[in-house]
This record gives sequence, C-alpha cells and structure tokens, in this order.
Amino acid sequence: MQGLFITATGTGVGKTILSAALLAAMAAEGQEVRAYKPVVTGLADPAEIAARGDWPADHELLGAMAGMQPEDVAPLRYDPAVSPHLAAQLAGERVDPAGLLAGARAVAASLGTDGAGSLIVEGVGGLLTPLTDDHSVCDLAVSLGLPVLIAAGTGLGTINHTLLTLRVARAAALEVRAVVLTPWPATPSTIERSNRETIGRLGEVAVAGLALVESPQRSGLARAGAELLAELRRQGAGF
Repeated sequence: MQGLFITATGTGVGKTILSAALLAAMAAEGQEVRAYKPVVTGLADPAEIAARGDWPADHELLGAMAGMQPEDVAPLRYDPAVSPHLAAQLAGERVDPAGLLAGARAVAASLGTDGAGSLIVEGVGGLLTPLTDDHSVCDLAVSLGLPVLIAAGTGLGTINHTLLTLRVARAAALEVRAVVLTPWPATPSTIERSNRETIGRLGEVAVAGLALVESPQRSGLARAGAELLAELRRQGAGF
C-alpha cells in the first residue's frame, strides 16, 4: 500500500485541506489517487456548518479531489460534532476498528497492483482521538503502516502541540515524514518563522508549509499541493 496517513495536532488545523491539496496535486501529476477518512462527524452541527462556509463537508471535498463518491471515502458519517466513539454511541452503534481497516485496504486495492497509485488516509482529530474505548486513531495508523504527515497550526501553542504529537507517533513506531504548518503565509511573522525553526530543530523533523487555499476549487488546491510536494521532496520527505 503506497500513500500517506494525514494526522494533526488537533481539530481544525487544516488536516482536510492538506489532504485535498495533496490529492489534487498528485492527480495533476498523473497519479491515480484514492481517499479514505474512516469517520466524519459534525455533519448536522450548526457551528460546524457555519465554520465551513463555502467549503463542502470533509468527505465530499476529498471525494471530489479523488474522483470518488463521498460515501466511499467515509464509511461512517455522524451528525453531532463529537468524538467518533461518542457519535457512534449516540447513534446506537459501535465503531468497528477491524471494519475500518478493511475499508481502507479495500479502497487501496481499487488502485490496482502496479504500485503507481497513492492512497491518502485522513485521520479524525489527533492521534489519540478514540474510535472506541480501547482503540485510537493512532492504532489505526499503526495497522495501516503508512508514513505520516502531521498538520499543525502556525501560531502560539503549536510548538507544544506538535512536539507532543511527534512523541506519540514515534512511541508507536510510526514513520513521520514531516510536519506541515498550515496555512503558511506568504510573509510569515517572527513567531511563525521561529515556530517553524523550533519544531524542526527540537523535533528533529522536516517542516514544510502549505500555502493558504481560499476556496475548494481544484486548481487552487492543486497549486498549493504541488508547491508543498516540491518542498517535501527537496527535504527528502516526499514520496
């Protein structure tokens, strides 16, 4: 299975836009791509809907970039904006980690066997987000065995959040390719430049930036994704 697992330092730091930008850029390079996000929550939450603005729901955006039906991207979809394990409880269900793993593998298998395609798996929240009481997003990432990109914010607090996420990922023996700060401004401030340098130095990790993407149009996502891929490859962190 070739691809990447996209996680984040928390909710709302650009994980879905990062995933969509990579999908759009790789598709523009001629790669066959697939997307998988095991669980989506908050689909009927007024605050979540307002925050999205003109952007579609996560699985719809990923599906559009990967040429897939949204329901094939996200097998579990819930209305409340809560953790996956609670969303399932409220619906009278229980998340089946084995089923989610099988779903990801099935999507990957649809790429064929020539090794030319890539799967982008977007996690839910951060690595320690519970899928069940005894199974986390980190456990799913370990089972998939894909290298990891960590989406992180650019401002105050991101050093601590990112180094904590790195520590959890490495304790689980995940291969972290890079941290991606998003959205990375055209003219970064002193704190943003310092945060980027400090995370790279203390975390001993490649750090790149994803430019601001202002709309869900494929062209803008592909452009930002292509710039990011070029930067990751320059740092030896691409694929």
